[in-house]
Amino acid sequence: MKKLLLITSLFFISQASFGQDLTKGLWYNAEKTSKIQFYKKGEKLFAKLVWLSEPQENGKNKVDNLNPNAKLKSRPLMGMTILENLEKDGDKTWDEGSIYDPKNGKTYSCKITWENDNKLSLRGYMGISLLGRTSAWTRAE
Repeated sequence: MKKLLLITSLFFISQASFGQDLTKGLWYNAEKTSKIQFYKKGEKLFAKLVWLSEPQENGKNKVDNLNPNAKLKSRPLMGMTILENLEKDGDKTWDEGSIYDPKNGKTYSCKITWENDNKLSLRGYMGISLLGRTSAWTRAE
């Protein structure tokens, strides 16, 4: 009986942790204008843009023209890393990273909280987390 209980518990724990793998599948931003792919480098979490609802502007692929760094203004948005260096902080949170917003060319501190298999909350902020904005991202697939 103890073995059955242990095996059942391990099964449910493994299912819960599998569901919380952000690197499985793609995610929509809140406006559903972008699809984002999460990936890991070592223990840190990153994400890049892999799809845009409007990938072109004036007949050319969109570039990072609002970046304050002149050398980066011509880099393509498609494939660009927008989330960097998030660290696991408990069962449902990734924290201590940054998010780049190509809509305004600014980088913010970032925290992600897992809501369920198909939804996460992403909080971008400057300084302290209270001074920021939260958006809901949903699984695209």
